[in-house]
Amino acid sequence: MPPCPANFFFSLYYLHSTDFEVHRNWLAITHSLPISQWYYEATSEWTLDYPPFFAWFEYILSHVAKYFDQEMLNVRNLNYSSSRTLLFQRFSVIFMDVLFVYAVHECCKCIDGKKVGKELTEKPKFILSVLLLWNFGLLIVDHIHFQYNGFLFGLMLLSIARLFQKRHMEGAFFFAVLLHFKHIYLYVAPAYGVYLLRSYCFTANKPDGSIRWNSFSFVRVISLGLVVFLVSALSLGPFLALNQLPQVFSRLFPFKRGLCHAYWAPNFWALYNALDKVLSVIGLKLKFLDPNNIPKASMTSGLVQQFQHTVLPSVTPLTTLICTLIAILPSIFCLWFKPQGPRGFLRCLTLCALSSFMFGWHVHEKAILLAILPMSLLSVQKAGDASIFLILTTTGHYSLFPLLFTAPELPIKILLMLLFTIYSISSLKTLFRKEKPLFNWMETFYLLGLGPLEVCCEFVFPFTSWKVKYPFLPLLLTSVYCAVGITYAWFKLYVSVLIDPPVGKTKKQ
Repeated sequence: MPPCPANFFFSLYYLHSTDFEVHRNWLAITHSLPISQWYYEATSEWTLDYPPFFAWFEYILSHVAKYFDQEMLNVRNLNYSSSRTLLFQRFSVIFMDVLFVYAVHECCKCIDGKKVGKELTEKPKFILSVLLLWNFGLLIVDHIHFQYNGFLFGLMLLSIARLFQKRHMEGAFFFAVLLHFKHIYLYVAPAYGVYLLRSYCFTANKPDGSIRWNSFSFVRVISLGLVVFLVSALSLGPFLALNQLPQVFSRLFPFKRGLCHAYWAPNFWALYNALDKVLSVIGLKLKFLDPNNIPKASMTSGLVQQFQHTVLPSVTPLTTLICTLIAILPSIFCLWFKPQGPRGFLRCLTLCALSSFMFGWHVHEKAILLAILPMSLLSVQKAGDASIFLILTTTGHYSLFPLLFTAPELPIKILLMLLFTIYSISSLKTLFRKEKPLFNWMETFYLLGLGPLEVCCEFVFPFTSWKVKYPFLPLLLTSVYCAVGITYAWFKLYVSVLIDPPVGKTKKQ
């Protein structure tokens, strides 16, 4: 007899990824070692590489974890796993999601209620709450793969909500705290910095919406600076006193890890790497390249490593930084010179996140959630943004499929994504039913193409002879196909931001 659904989900619950061991090791480090050794300990390959607030978070969790299984807190118990350890880690994620639920509630209060349907399920606030609370990507990354993104995104959404509510100091505080929990949120720091300077430190605009320079408030600048300084001092102060800041930063920014993560993030570099791979194959076939000169480190091996491209110029961290800065500058320019209020800030934040995802160094595929979640707020306010959101979220979520690669996870990831995608498209189509269709024929064709791609990668490829010779092929196809969709969504959002007119006369508070 096939297992009942309850048994199936129970068995799935006890499947665990390498991130279980990562966070178990961090629990052990922070619990059993003095603070002076936290960022030096290297018994495990999964060294502590998050900012100090997250280290203290693990320290607090460890004092609860000891009541479940003391052995998980032994630094030398590498790859330790027990039912109580898994139970504690699973429930710790669920418990911390309380902050995310509260942040979603606060964000829903900021949504304009003009498009109010007769039914509860047609109201923008209800749709937004479902898009955020039941986000497919966050669900599989946190509750199947395992991470603590929920409460971190809760902090980000809470800071966004406070800026919408014109509680700028609170918004700045929550974002500063967030940066010292996980430094990936530096991607969107330019949007916060420019928006707070433009909308809070300058207290008035001219009738045409341009800035009134004599309205600059030194008191507000000092207040913001003080908030950021105090949070940073609380986080980094102990390590400054120990003269360990260089060591902490070397862990936070490991540029030796290589251009791409183990799973290719579907960004510009995935397309770049794929093109290099194609050119190298053609070059070998036509005997333009010497096989002995081909770099041994392969971009498609699934390993985290440095490598040299074969045909195209190799990419350095400085190159990715320059590309990222060039990509975000137009959105920052628009935020300053074409102010559109909190909505303009949210669009700029999303573009900063997407641009960093597109061109950053060693980008994780999970970083796409940094653009998808804030884009959810935009999707219920304007049909154009809803269209971009649906393309971005469908493609971005599918790109996370390689994270769940075991047989029991296959049906659940397909089912969950189908449920979320069908709801997203149907609810937003209903919300904007009086406007033009959300997709054109080309976009529809592209999104439908994800189905055949999944069939080929999961059900056809394993039974071909290519499985042994080209084991990387499904990952390459997934990354490249999704990179096309994400690049398209990024470009479409950018065009929308650039051509939208600025808001007229704006009263500042």
